[in-house]
Amino acid sequence: MDLANPAAAPSHARGATDSPLIEQTLGDFFATMAGRQPTREALVSRHQGLRYTYAELHQAARQLASALLGLGLDKGDRVGIWSHNNAEWVLMQLATAQVGLILVNINPAYRTVEVEYALNKVDCKALVTMPSFKTSDYLGMLRELAPELSLCRPGLLAAKRLPTLRTVVWIDVAGLGEEQPGMLRFSALMARGNAGDARIDAIGAALKNTDPINIQFTSGTTGFPKGATLTHRNILNNGFFIGECMKLTPADRLCIPVPLYHCFGMVLGNLACITHGSTIVYPSDGFDPLLVLETVQAERCTGLHGVPTMFIAELDHPRFAEFDLSSLRTGIMAGSPCPIEVMKRVQADMHMSEVTIAYGMTETSPVSCQSDADTPLAKRVSTVGRVQSHLEVKIVDPETGAVVPRGERGELCTKGYSVMHGYWGDEAKTREAIDEGGWMHTGDLATMDAEGYVNIVGRIKDMVIRGGENLYPREIEEFLYRHPQVQDVQVVGVPDEKYGEELCAWIIAKPGTRPTEDDIRAFCKGQIAHYKVPRYIRFVTGFPMTVTGKIQKFKIRDTMKDELGLQEGKTA
Repeated sequence: MDLANPAAAPSHARGATDSPLIEQTLGDFFATMAGRQPTREALVSRHQGLRYTYAELHQAARQLASALLGLGLDKGDRVGIWSHNNAEWVLMQLATAQVGLILVNINPAYRTVEVEYALNKVDCKALVTMPSFKTSDYLGMLRELAPELSLCRPGLLAAKRLPTLRTVVWIDVAGLGEEQPGMLRFSALMARGNAGDARIDAIGAALKNTDPINIQFTSGTTGFPKGATLTHRNILNNGFFIGECMKLTPADRLCIPVPLYHCFGMVLGNLACITHGSTIVYPSDGFDPLLVLETVQAERCTGLHGVPTMFIAELDHPRFAEFDLSSLRTGIMAGSPCPIEVMKRVQADMHMSEVTIAYGMTETSPVSCQSDADTPLAKRVSTVGRVQSHLEVKIVDPETGAVVPRGERGELCTKGYSVMHGYWGDEAKTREAIDEGGWMHTGDLATMDAEGYVNIVGRIKDMVIRGGENLYPREIEEFLYRHPQVQDVQVVGVPDEKYGEELCAWIIAKPGTRPTEDDIRAFCKGQIAHYKVPRYIRFVTGFPMTVTGKIQKFKIRDTMKDELGLQEGKTA
């Protein structure tokens, strides 16, 4: 190592170890926090008109844990949650953790094919779901998958297409709505529980913080989504150190418009608050920029999370100037590259002088690198910060595995407490992702500067980021192959000013057929999430290939950029 020239040092860094890791389970930690500050507000769900102190939230979570045990669920069983943001979501997060159940996050944008796959992949025994949201009829989709619901008693489902699912619980407003055959109301389930149930403490005493607590689906480049399995230790510590970067205290109130099914809401939001005794504030079930602005003002929020497109929607709202946002101090912008002009506006116009940037992936709980409140603006917008506490990162040559010098490009790898337990039921894929040394290979191309700041410069994996959603072309290609008129298909990302990237599909039709763009979109509707449906569809006779027969996706992307007049960060 050339000590006189730090830039020549290896691209390898270790995080600070000043603060010890939390070695409790989530249930024990939350009980301690609730005992320490029982009367402080823990949760505000504005759209539901609900408020909980820490003592009340702890009591309600125990009552739900008791009710879940009453369904016949045992430690290690998987329980799905298919819902936008609400109080029931965080109650499920806390209740399942207390009694060793594994919460399975299901994207509310999923449709029949996707939810069927997710429930069966991890053998869910119970599912808690919203009844509907906008155009999404969740109960209707479940009845399509399990018509047996109309003939069974709640808790006794035996469905051909969902063989392990026994109980479906729908989130209701107490006293409103018709009964659903074969399903149980959430309020009725809660009524069955007893916060003093001795089983809760007995089970809790036998739990280890390395036990799995959560499964989140993350799509791969070679087929269906994989279930990243996370432990108490993974997500509790990540939430704590995220909150440390934000300088959270019990006086902070964090507005969380990002979805809870994703690590952004569940860990960077809920657990960052819970580990610091702060207040969780949900402005709405689905994102609405006006409701975010109203909530920040009404609740005097000190922090606000969002992907860049959310912040842009808030800043550009016609009524933006009407709201007093002076209470804001911090928050996280993540999910896709953060434009410098947006960061400047967030700091100046939204008073978020200590906004931070975070980088990570579901498999690492999720954050590996983060800027903090003191990071200079130039570093905050041009990098993803430095390695988090108790973690290591290195940048390696993807071919040789050797650590590259600082300033050189390579694959970012991370190691430490945050690395997932593994992919559920898929040891082979787990070994592909995590090497023998315990390093998680992210598939992202990055550089590290002399001060240890990391910059993400590209992706090895063929991933598209649309408005903060990670989209994997192979999964979409596999689905489109099912269309009876599709012979071959390639999906790529093309630049888009609003979402960062949009999907484009090049399709070769089967001989003698003439499918249209409308045919393809109609085939997708109701089967895959709306954001996975390609915006651009072109019918072609062939794909650009190398001499060895490999498809050159970058040439498809370049051709579409030329055809549509797109530039990086620009639209037609």
